[in-house]
Amino acid sequence: MKTFSANNLDTVILDQFKLEGKIALVTGASAGLGQAIAIALAEAGADVACHGNTRPPDATLEAISRLGRQALAVAGDLANKETPSALVEATIEKFGRIDILVNNAGTIRRAPAVDYSEEDWQTVIEVNLSAVFRLSQLAGRNMLEQGSGKIVNIASLLSFQGGITVPAYAASKGGVAQLTKALANEWAGKGINVNAIAPGYMRTDNTKALQQDETRNRQILERIPAARWGEPSDLAGAAVFLASSASDYVNGHVLVVDGGWMGR
Repeated sequence: MKTFSANNLDTVILDQFKLEGKIALVTGASAGLGQAIAIALAEAGADVACHGNTRPPDATLEAISRLGRQALAVAGDLANKETPSALVEATIEKFGRIDILVNNAGTIRRAPAVDYSEEDWQTVIEVNLSAVFRLSQLAGRNMLEQGSGKIVNIASLLSFQGGITVPAYAASKGGVAQLTKALANEWAGKGINVNAIAPGYMRTDNTKALQQDETRNRQILERIPAARWGEPSDLAGAAVFLASSASDYVNGHVLVVDGGWMGR
């Protein structure tokens, strides 16, 4: 348990956010939210294994290296059931352990529910939910052995809402929120914090269709009290908090970072 006093409060609380000596694995780190999170963790002091699938995470690796931290590229399609074990094994082989897992990688397929294909359903559920479980299970085994660890899942506003023409995405992100709570219930007493971040409408490749739709873009902005789309960098503070000892008594929580959308 940490103690604070009037004399050391400023120094001690800032130290709780530092990640020096920690090893992180971030999926979907080539661009967007995953890239911003991976770089933020490195800025806080962590060495980071950066996963990419179709795009190598070269720019992310370069940014992390410029910070004086070690970076490792790991690759694989998370729709493949064997990929999670390969990512965790490569991280541990390089760095010796894993302290932080950020399950960020995800995909989205849009179509009316009545026309939604079985293939699209399976792909989205596999990448967004099943791979999150597999990665958490594999990393969790190592974290349980060392008696500590942080798992941060990237949920969504559609963990709470149904969305339109994205039935598999909504189902998968609802599952991520519940999986976060289920794992926290089992592991909180064993030194592992499992939490999630639910981003609002963020300016990424996944939301290009909405950004480019004049009507939907206007409707979205009208509801966001902050009156703007979120940027990947807006998740940096939340990610560092949940990956650090500053959040040691936060378990099974879904932290909404949405510019106020859910409060409207």
